[in-house]
Amino acid sequence: MDTGSELAPPVRSILRAAETRATPDERVDVRPRSLPDALAAAEADGRVPVIAEVKPTSPTTDGERTDDPVALAREMVDGGAAALSVLTEPEHFGGSPENLRRVREAVDVPVLRKDFVLREEQFDAVAADVVLLVVRFVDDLDGLLAAARERGFQVLVEVHTREELREAVDAGADVVGVNNRDLARLDVDLGTFESVAPDAPDDVTLVAESGVSTPGDVRRMREAGADALLVGSAIMDGDVAANTRRLVNA
Repeated sequence: MDTGSELAPPVRSILRAAETRATPDERVDVRPRSLPDALAAAEADGRVPVIAEVKPTSPTTDGERTDDPVALAREMVDGGAAALSVLTEPEHFGGSPENLRRVREAVDVPVLRKDFVLREEQFDAVAADVVLLVVRFVDDLDGLLAAARERGFQVLVEVHTREELREAVDAGADVVGVNNRDLARLDVDLGTFESVAPDAPDDVTLVAESGVSTPGDVRRMREAGADALLVGSAIMDGDVAANTRRLVNA
């Protein structure tokens, strides 16, 4: 796991918190809603497949949304989101496993748990349809992928470079998110996805993450090969349903 000094201080803080967070005693087993099926259904309906993120706050945004997460989630689905992402990291993103549990009960689309999972037992915090693993921050990607799938989870494996993409594919990842945000400096460059995506095998579902704010950004990422887009701040800032609708109809 990379916790070195080249990481931005907020990221180091997030990882320290994740390392020490208490874990449940009971194992979670899940019957997931299919993320690939939900993305395909959006395509068939003429919508851009967007995974809309319920993100109360983050180290890279100002302020905090205090709306009921369930109300926000329903607005996103009403706006055409194919799936949802819910932050469960409490200290830096204002999330919680309880938020995800309530959202998943309230909607019928797949729900991704957005958090920094470093150890197998951390999967058991809450049932979700999809969990996130960040290549840069795990020591045993193969083992964690297997442990997640044994519980029934689908897995979104996040990468930032071609080398990390190869590691993810070699480990058996079939859904890969390319994060346009550089976790060393926290700046965003949509060119990251454009440089990494061509190396992905055709049978991998590619998700563009971070930095998508406008319909033009959506079209740019789709032209570069994105099968779906994970969007947080651009949807959370203002009218959630309208923001979602604007992107899924790009």
